Amino acid sequence: MTQELVLKNARIVLEDEIVDGSLVIREGRIAGIDVGSSVTGEDMEGDYVIAGLVELHTDHLESHYSPRPGVRWMKTAAIQAHDAQVVTSGITTVFDCLRLGSDADDGFEKGEMRAMADALLEAKKEDRLRADHLIHLRCEVSTTNVLEHFEDFRNDPQVRLVSLMDHAPGQRQFQTMDQYVFYYKTKRGLSDEAFAIYVDRQLALSAQYSLPHREALSKACIERGIAIASHDDATLAHVEESLAHGVRLAEFPTSLEAARASHEAGLSVLMGAPNIVRGKSHSGNIAARDLAAAGVLDVLSSDYVPFSLIHAPFLLADEIEAISLPKALAMVSATPARAVGLDDRGRIAEGLRADVVRVRRPSGIPVVRAVWREGRRVA
Repeated sequence: MTQELVLKNARIVLEDEIVDGSLVIREGRIAGIDVGSSVTGEDMEGDYVIAGLVELHTDHLESHYSPRPGVRWMKTAAIQAHDAQVVTSGITTVFDCLRLGSDADDGFEKGEMRAMADALLEAKKEDRLRADHLIHLRCEVSTTNVLEHFEDFRNDPQVRLVSLMDHAPGQRQFQTMDQYVFYYKTKRGLSDEAFAIYVDRQLALSAQYSLPHREALSKACIERGIAIASHDDATLAHVEESLAHGVRLAEFPTSLEAARASHEAGLSVLMGAPNIVRGKSHSGNIAARDLAAAGVLDVLSSDYVPFSLIHAPFLLADEIEAISLPKALAMVSATPARAVGLDDRGRIAEGLRADVVRVRRPSGIPVVRAVWREGRRVA
């Protein structure tokens, strides 16, 4: 028997316009968009119906797995808690970030991330998850062991995105030492002497390993068809380096110069939705709203607050004249899906997956009222 669902009396947000009408879903796919009134179907009461959000960069799973320093929660329980929060934020496809490349001080041991990936795969098999979970490997290229850790994932089909990161002081995210001191001295309780030794070590590791590891990882990703992201590019030289390595996504550029150069080169510029909601970067770099106003912001990521991904587009549409609501919502659906080659989702269009979200916004903060993934109600 054909399974059909009709969502009537909806404000359907397409990629470039909003139409009033009904959305027809059949066998997990979008079968039609009927403009005007309909007598049959589930009444959306004039709420927005939007494409399910596509989240490319979230560190949120890690906070469930390690909620306190030295604490490890049960992996499956952590995954389910994370999954519940992202789905009720309207996210139907989520790239869970797993960190590769470890320092003696970062608290994670070799094999932990591989074990988490295995737990994710098992949770999928057991139908525990409501969102579609894929993996984003955050590769710290200045560590000695990042290539060794990457070998654990070389043939894992869950991996669809790899970011090349270097958090050494004095560059990229930490162009000034103020925030670096806060992250790596104050929070860790290091003495002046211990911090100086730590900084010198990080600079030496970056100088020795960053470039060869970028080259090795980008080569492996290109061979496998994995999308590559840069991270915290700050200068034109950084952008040129990213282009040479086949990067398609520019994550969190720290200057307008780097963001504009990335955007003009055809890369999708990604910034954090929390940056939009707060009006500033948590690390003191450029505000995402400034990039949006300059027309060089393409993708939003929830980063560390899942609900920010549904909240931020409405704020952009409210505050920036050149950004309509369809254009803002495309930053969290159509554009991120395209950036990583997921052409079967991210838009409300016939033939695509019926990943859709019902959203009401009486004022201020939006309310997610229902979520369907492939036509199945999941929240």
